Amino acid sequence: MINVFLNSRGWLPQAPGPKINPMFDILEKYKDSGHFFFTPTGNLNEAHNAPDDKAGICIIYALKNGAIELVFVRSIGEIKKDGQLFIPPGGIRRLFEKNYWLLEMSKKGIEALDIYWYVTHNNEYDDCPKKLEKSLLRKYKNHYGQLPRWNR
Repeated sequence: MINVFLNSRGWLPQAPGPKINPMFDILEKYKDSGHFFFTPTGNLNEAHNAPDDKAGICIIYALKNGAIELVFVRSIGEIKKDGQLFIPPGGIRRLFEKNYWLLEMSKKGIEALDIYWYVTHNNEYDDCPKKLEKSLLRKYKNHYGQLPRWNR
């Protein structure tokens, strides 16, 4: 867990994510990306800005009691054996269609989720989201000795 002090508005002057976690520097090359906060009183369908027609990776941080913890790394989509990119219906947006996040936040007393998403394919690169997820989780486990909380 990474401990930080929040400013008077309750948020970091610079949002967490790959800048705080240098093992994820590879994500900086993905320019088609986004970020949003989600609180237990919010509406996830209105809060998120993830595309419904793209594959990629999502990194989720939990904010609780002034601390930030990377809790989840997940990919959406994969490169099939024939080399074609498979994008499931709903694309990256699919991750945010269930009330799972509200339930977890409530159970764990999480104040907000800080969510980053990255499209891993375009005209410049065609990276397999599933392979990228495995690589990021392996780096995380090698560094911290375990997987992020919601990946266990």
